[in-house]
Amino acid sequence: MHILGQKQRLLPRTAERKNTNVTAASFVIAGASGTVGRQIVPALLAAGARLMLVGRDRQRLRELFPQCDCTDYAGLAEASRGFDTLVFLATINNDQVASEELFHSVNVDLALATRKQAQLAGIRKFIYFSSTHALDDANASAYARSKRAAATALRQDAGMNTQVIYLPAVVGEMTSGRLGALNVLPRPLASLALSALQSLKPTVHISLIVDALLSLPSGELKAEDPLIVSNGQRNNAVFAFVKRSLDLACAVAIVVLLGWAMVIVWIAVQLQSPGPGIFAQTRVGREGREFTCYKFRTMYVSAPNVATHEAPAASVTPLGTFLRRTKLDELPQVFNIFANQMSLVGPRPCLPSQTALIAERQDRGVLTIKPGITGMAQVNDIDMSDPVRLARWDQRYLKLRSLLLDLKLIIQTGLGKGRSDKIRQTAG
Repeated sequence: MHILGQKQRLLPRTAERKNTNVTAASFVIAGASGTVGRQIVPALLAAGARLMLVGRDRQRLRELFPQCDCTDYAGLAEASRGFDTLVFLATINNDQVASEELFHSVNVDLALATRKQAQLAGIRKFIYFSSTHALDDANASAYARSKRAAATALRQDAGMNTQVIYLPAVVGEMTSGRLGALNVLPRPLASLALSALQSLKPTVHISLIVDALLSLPSGELKAEDPLIVSNGQRNNAVFAFVKRSLDLACAVAIVVLLGWAMVIVWIAVQLQSPGPGIFAQTRVGREGREFTCYKFRTMYVSAPNVATHEAPAASVTPLGTFLRRTKLDELPQVFNIFANQMSLVGPRPCLPSQTALIAERQDRGVLTIKPGITGMAQVNDIDMSDPVRLARWDQRYLKLRSLLLDLKLIIQTGLGKGRSDKIRQTAG
């Protein structure tokens, strides 16, 4: 996890909590002396939580948090009896220079040993904090590999209720480090500069991390679902403005540069099989609102009006196969971009009849953003045949979206990564 730092006046504190159960929350915090822990502990105390702090240097913890009970790892099992949740923050971070063995020793071995001590203490839940860097299998750093190894090991041992929480860059209460220059700027400029930086990379405010801990379910945790906590570009006017501007600029460029090709494809579709060149179909967009989505027709007009993965392979025309493989069938959706119904990047829009997928997306907040011509799930070869898996990846995009991620997904799509929704291969 990497902390950026943030002036209090630039982002709100954790909202006041009215849930009376919050005061009953009890946490054992391992790694409380770190940059994230030093901000989480005061916030949890302010929310009425009961805390036990664990670290290698108990005296250091007492100096930092004189109001808290503290122990070392050797005394964890005895001192933590009666607590409900252990939060593991101890880590060798991604900006530290360390050997492969040291990364594994702290990020994996110490986590597993601490969980065993938590089990001996009768603690019911174990929360392991990781970084979104570890979600990228292409990230081969020692840090990312150790975090992935820890998550795998924790999942394989089902002896304790465990959840891995993934965080992007953490924004704290005071501006520090590389963002220290924001302290000298006037408030409007500092706020604008921070929003611009946050639009490039996903971030999470300390208050959201605390909220996630306080809202953990009392029952079983969903360990199979990567739990990503982030700001998700909510209320970031810079991100919204730049994303919309880029959408419009690209749509105009496509019409100007490829308009002639779109006309040729439109004519070719009609010449190869009877029917219109453009296929118009009702899809579900932002906030569940329906809109008409445009594509070049790739199937015969007799094809059933169902999701692509439910359509038989015989429904696709020979030209349609080429258009789908090259993704040229998506070009008419630039007019959906002009109408502000779609974006270049976002979850693929589904049919109103795909109620299972709509429900999964609704539960995960995916319907709060516009659908896209391409998206994270699409470039990872995940289509609509598995609604739960698709919605999970859509939610991952929602949590991690940024201008740089959008650019990466556009480039990957242009290079041919990912495929269109799979056609059912049976003849019927």
